[in-house]
Amino acid sequence: SRMIFVGGSTGTDTDNVHDTVTAIQEALELCSWNTSQNSNYNSDDWKVPVVLFPAAATAFSPSADAITFMMLMNSTSPKFLIEEQVKGARAVKQSGVIPLSMGYVVCAPGGKVGEVGQVSLVKEGEVDRVAAYAMCAEAFGFSIFYLETGSKAESPVSEELIRTVRQSCSLTLIVGGGIRDGLSAQKAIKAGADWVVTGNLTEVFDEANELQSTL
Repeated sequence: SRMIFVGGSTGTDTDNVHDTVTAIQEALELCSWNTSQNSNYNSDDWKVPVVLFPAAATAFSPSADAITFMMLMNSTSPKFLIEEQVKGARAVKQSGVIPLSMGYVVCAPGGKVGEVGQVSLVKEGEVDRVAAYAMCAEAFGFSIFYLETGSKAESPVSEELIRTVRQSCSLTLIVGGGIRDGLSAQKAIKAGADWVVTGNLTEVFDEANELQSTL
C-alpha cells in the first residue's frame, strides 16, 4: 500500500476515526522499526500516509497525514456539495492536516455511499456525463478525481468510464469499488487509473502478502 484511507459512509465520528488513525500509525511505526532491524528489508516500505476519507465534518482526526477534501459532485444534496466542507474547513486549517482537493463521483450501483450521499448515480455508458464531471473538477482546481461504484459493489467502474475520465482531464485519477482481484485492478490501471482502492478486499486477509498475491 502507498496510502491508507480511513473513513466510511456511516458510523464514523471524531472519536472512532481518531482512534483508528492513531492505531494504524502506531502499527506502521512498529512494523517500520521491526524491519529496520533486518538488513533484508526496507523499513521505508512501512512509511505509508494515513489519509482521511470523511463522510462528514465530524469524521476528523488531527493526527492524520492528509484529508481528501472532497465534493461529492453528483449528490443532489447541498450537504455533500459544500455544507460539510464549510463545517470542517477550520479544523483542517488549524490542525495542519494536508487537504487534498478532490472531485468525487459515484457510479451505479452506488452502495451505501450512493444512498447516504443522495447521489444521482452515473450509469454505465453515460460517457458525456462523466466527462463533464471530470472537466468541471479540473476547472474547479481539484487535484484528484475519484470514481467509484461504492463499497461491496459486485462490479467495478467500467473501463469505458475510466477511459473517458482519463481523456477528459489531467487530474490524478483514483478508481474504487468492486476491485477484488488482480485482473480488475489491471483493467482499471490500463484504462487510465493512477490509483486503485481495494477497501473491502483488505478485510478478507490477515496477512499483507496474501493481499499482494491476490492483486
